[in-house]
Amino acid sequence: MKELWEFYKKHREGIDYLFWGGVAFFLSMFLFWLFAGKWDWPEVFANTVNWIICVIFTFITNKLLVFRSKAGSLKGLAREFVSFVAARLFTLLLEDIIIWIGCNKMGYDHGIGQMVVKLVGQFVVIVTNYVLSKLFIFKKPKKEVLKEETEEEGEKEVG
Repeated sequence: MKELWEFYKKHREGIDYLFWGGVAFFLSMFLFWLFAGKWDWPEVFANTVNWIICVIFTFITNKLLVFRSKAGSLKGLAREFVSFVAARLFTLLLEDIIIWIGCNKMGYDHGIGQMVVKLVGQFVVIVTNYVLSKLFIFKKPKKEVLKEETEEEGEKEVG
């Protein structure tokens, strides 16, 4: 059990990102199915409304539970949120293009085909969002990174 806890502590950020990203993924797939599949909204519109809901959910979980970012001020929080939404707008555009091509141009506009197109779009979004979040949005100040590295080295020497 101790080894499992140590593994989690060592890889917490990646594990938490996968967990909360999985929750967001299923939320996004469900909302797309509901909006486009059941309520018969146009696919790109359904995806965009779904995106708004999921971006709010994902910002909160990424900020508080994954990257544990401490903005420090209202201005810092606003900077993080604007950066987060800007990066997500980029991936929304990527996913909307994939959905538009797959559903509107290739004819996969209902049933399982519609969901496969959404799945392909989600794969592209997940990978791109992680890279953008890690490198640009929730990046830790150098001072904090150095502190964490020093703490990790101290734990290795003790253990």
